[in-house]
Amino acid sequence: MPPTLFKVDLTKPMQEQELPGHNRWHPDIPAVVSVSPGDIFRIECKDWTDGQIANNDDPSDVRDVDLSVVHVLSGPIYVNGAEPGDILVVDLLDIGPLAGDEWGFTGIFARENGGGFLTDHFPNAAKACWDIQGIYTQSRHIPGVRFAGITHPGLIGCAPSHELLAKWNARERALVEKGGPPWKPAIPPLAELPNPKNAILGTLKGAEFDRVAAEAARTVPPREHGGNCDIKNLSKGSRIYFPVYVEGAKLSMGDIHFSQGDGEISFCGAIEMSGYIDLHVDVIKGGVEKYGMVNPIFKPGPVEPRYSEYLIFEGISVDEFTGEQYYLDAHVAYRRACLNAIEYLKKFGFTGEQAYLLLSCAPVEGRVSGIVDIPNACCTLALPTEIFDIDILPK
Repeated sequence: MPPTLFKVDLTKPMQEQELPGHNRWHPDIPAVVSVSPGDIFRIECKDWTDGQIANNDDPSDVRDVDLSVVHVLSGPIYVNGAEPGDILVVDLLDIGPLAGDEWGFTGIFARENGGGFLTDHFPNAAKACWDIQGIYTQSRHIPGVRFAGITHPGLIGCAPSHELLAKWNARERALVEKGGPPWKPAIPPLAELPNPKNAILGTLKGAEFDRVAAEAARTVPPREHGGNCDIKNLSKGSRIYFPVYVEGAKLSMGDIHFSQGDGEISFCGAIEMSGYIDLHVDVIKGGVEKYGMVNPIFKPGPVEPRYSEYLIFEGISVDEFTGEQYYLDAHVAYRRACLNAIEYLKKFGFTGEQAYLLLSCAPVEGRVSGIVDIPNACCTLALPTEIFDIDILPK
């Protein structure tokens, strides 16, 4: 086992850890450890809510979760020799749950506390807890399904430069001021702007803490540095190429998922867990310019569930409430594909909430299948039929 450079105590919140991590992005958050190119090491992570969700049958903790706390990240990790303009190469050698904490949760956030992809259809909080048994999982809250996970960090990335951070904050603030597209509901908000409440900034204290907390970006979206991409295939054996923006790169990670479907549609939609990640790092000098890199690039690993039989649901860019036609809108089309799958699963005894949670965390395959056939985008959701105890094919 490689040396563990960042350990977590699951009985303590992140700010009380021996090495505190962080829950905001800012270049001035101090690194907690340093490594050199070629090093192999282990990083432990708390679940993204910092332990706010319990393994029980009561969804009130999901209803009441304080989202100003998320996402708690382990790091930053300083990589010796990495400079702006380089590429940081990160190999994910192994990922798994922490010993004694082999369970996870999937949730639907209440409309009044952030909502999710299908908030207008599922406004109330719900939760499913999952028992992790090696590579498999099953839930007492969604009986009749069992599947292998494709474990991955939902969130991993390098620190932004001051210039990139300012660009993020300016463009996201402009989006909030402009307003969203006509199909956008009032909740969730258009963006989460900097918010000092419950900021965790490593070892920063006093006036420096206050300055950084007021400027630091929230961890909710993916951005140019990586971040909260929620890519389910970023699993064991994957190699990630990150653009470096600050000296030492300052790599951080967290939000470990035992399993997730494409889109993670309920927002708290993977099987969220605490866990460890074994990593190897290297540096490509001057790689950003050499390869024209804007966002991270990754090569998926060879480890993933082998499902061969799927039932595929289509969706088109027509609003399900008003019947209004939208022009090649993949967001609306994928929403319709998900809703069609949920309605189908309800015919086999699942509640709408169970189906929504399942599509969010099981290894479903989402696709933009057509984006040129005006006026309708076509998106598809492929549901592996082998995860069910019963035959769900039409007869």
